[in-house]
Amino acid sequence: MAVRGRLPGMGVGSTAATMAAALTNPDAASTAYLTDATLNALVAPLRGASGKLRVEIAAPGKPIAKPAAGGATLRVESSESGGASVVPRSGIFRLVAGIGRALKPVGDFSLIGVVPRDVKRGGKIGLYYVGNWPGENGGRVSTPSRAPPDRYQPPSGFIEVTAATADTRVSEHFTLRDFLTHDQPNVWPKYLVLQIRNVDKLELVLTDLSQHGIDVSGVKVMSGFRSPQYNAGGGVTTGRAELSRHMYGDAADIFIDSNHDGVMDDLNHDGKINIADSRVILAAVDRVEAAHPELVGGAGVYPAESGHGPFIHIDSRGYRARWVGSGGG
Repeated sequence: MAVRGRLPGMGVGSTAATMAAALTNPDAASTAYLTDATLNALVAPLRGASGKLRVEIAAPGKPIAKPAAGGATLRVESSESGGASVVPRSGIFRLVAGIGRALKPVGDFSLIGVVPRDVKRGGKIGLYYVGNWPGENGGRVSTPSRAPPDRYQPPSGFIEVTAATADTRVSEHFTLRDFLTHDQPNVWPKYLVLQIRNVDKLELVLTDLSQHGIDVSGVKVMSGFRSPQYNAGGGVTTGRAELSRHMYGDAADIFIDSNHDGVMDDLNHDGKINIADSRVILAAVDRVEAAHPELVGGAGVYPAESGHGPFIHIDSRGYRARWVGSGGG
């Protein structure tokens, strides 16, 4: 209306008309504002197959994302970095989308820069003890022949988690806190290995379950990342594999507890809480892997034992594995 002089008191040559014409001109050198569509186009590739991821995890110096059509880019919201489009250092950063001087905050997505592995000394990072990975000190590791070569390499970096950042959301249903090793409760910061592909897989499984009529709002992570020292000797070690995927950050033991009674819900509606409910989740894992073979991995169903109810282990090790009860994870 401003362009056509139809707003009261505004002629065709008004300043408002000139600005409106520039904003709506598809041949303009740059867009003067950022639409939600532009923002979504920038962030969408980082949200994974599930569309529910809320972080990117990367080493300092890595580009955040490729520019979208029109030249829009994602940048770090930090005066220190000057709006850098690469990961500036280790830490957790908010992001903004930008075209020229126009900026718009990305409200539900964060960038995590990892702490490089070479800061670890004597199995510790600062005061936090993680131990050493198989093969890290030059020893040989006998890995499964079907495994992609990179899946059993010691982690290249760690997420530093403080008491203030532990509740950073990594996806719609999960936070950093959900995946922390259950040890050294009074030591902060803690350090975490987390492969975002497995978080993506977990979200796909939850979406599948929801589509089959299951309330997944109460999903719980029993065990996420387990440092090598904890995997070997912390808590109940029955069933822990020497090369457990939990040590590599791409495994989680979960159960659904949407009625908040502390144990698995009756997912198959047979009036009982047992391993059959874990198998309901296993069926969803099978469907997700069929649709997303790049996320293939292990799944083990476990019955209730002293101290916990039934649960399922889910990982993305790179080849299919299935088991019941102890071992395999």
